[in-house]
Amino acid sequence: MNTTRSTPRGLLALGLLTISAMQLLAQTPVTLTLGGAARMAAQGNAAPIAAKERVAQADARVRQRLADFLPNFSVGFSDVERNFNSASMGISFRDATTGKFLFDPNGQVLGPVRAWDLRGTLTQKIYDFGSFARLRAARASVSAATADVSVASQQAAAMAAGAYVRASRADAQLGARIADSTLAAELLGIARDQLTAGVGIALDVTRAQSQLATARAQLISARNERNRARLELNRALGVPAAQMVVLADSLATLSTSVPVPAEQSAIDVAMRGRAELRSADEATRSAERQIDALRAERLPSLGLFADQGSNGKALEHMIPTYTWGISLSVPVFDGFRRDGRIDEQGAVIRELGVRRKDIADQAATDVRGALLDLASAREQLAAQEERLALANQELAQARDRFTAGVSGNADVISASLTLNAARTQLVDARAAYLGARLALARAQGNVTELP
Repeated sequence: MNTTRSTPRGLLALGLLTISAMQLLAQTPVTLTLGGAARMAAQGNAAPIAAKERVAQADARVRQRLADFLPNFSVGFSDVERNFNSASMGISFRDATTGKFLFDPNGQVLGPVRAWDLRGTLTQKIYDFGSFARLRAARASVSAATADVSVASQQAAAMAAGAYVRASRADAQLGARIADSTLAAELLGIARDQLTAGVGIALDVTRAQSQLATARAQLISARNERNRARLELNRALGVPAAQMVVLADSLATLSTSVPVPAEQSAIDVAMRGRAELRSADEATRSAERQIDALRAERLPSLGLFADQGSNGKALEHMIPTYTWGISLSVPVFDGFRRDGRIDEQGAVIRELGVRRKDIADQAATDVRGALLDLASAREQLAAQEERLALANQELAQARDRFTAGVSGNADVISASLTLNAARTQLVDARAAYLGARLALARAQGNVTELP
């Protein structure tokens, strides 16, 4: 027979191989769209995974309720030795002829007596209204827990999609700051060339150097913001922090031609699609089943019981004995405890009704607000695109004047600052538009359906 022994060197090699595999996995990039990020988070985030475990718990409670309809069988064995006081057992046995008592009237110790008993016991409910009602209530709780999974998935998807938008904005801001730094370096080169040629002044070089230093500081800040945004995105997706995620959707290629739905149509979609509304409905149905189960406990139940075995003072002299019968149990009075539990569940149902109405009102408000933000963001985006075009034109004219030696680079620096601000505001406008689309999808409960 061949045997394999693990050595410390082998374990170390295995550990290094595992670490290398994990690092390779983390270095393999994952390309995601906005909708892809939402769907990944809906499956892999901790919140929906925990919600699925609550569904498993509810399923286990259903199996517990099903046990009420199956027979219970047990086997017991006992070996007992005891003695007892004859007076406490009411044993005296007076002799009719002599008038003497067989046992001391004041009591005497009898025994010890040793007894063996081997017995099997079977109980089976024939019909129990309460058990059927409790089973229906347990199944309703599974539906409610399943609806909660949808709520957790939508919330995780919305968080991941929001992190995706922030990461896209951070990438775009970093690109804008790189363009600012490139422009500042070009302007510094022009100023130095003019100073060398004797057609420029040292002040222009100093201004250009200051502008380049400012652009570099903004670039460092933008790079840090991008890195932090990526960490938040990975956290929302439920993937390791070292995992490389490539954003397939860029703010620069953002399409603004997505049709905007009519207000009432969008609200109707929200009323059908919001997971919170379905969860409230299922929770209400579960509470109603609990009330049915409590009321069913007032009804009689019918059962069967039986036990059979052997007992005796010695194993070689054990005698078979049995007990069997049918039992009927009729609840009469429980101190109004059941009525109190029914009233409690009734209050739960009323509370759920209030919550559902509030959720519906909030959903309608969210849809209306998202539509307003979407319309405003589209207009803002068009205005910022126009502003960027004018800023580029202003910079080109100022650069031509500076290159021709007509003016210093003060106008160029001023125009470049205007261009920097225009780039930043255009990125913000694009991110706001994408965020408004996300807000509308979240209000309608279909974040995971985004492309």
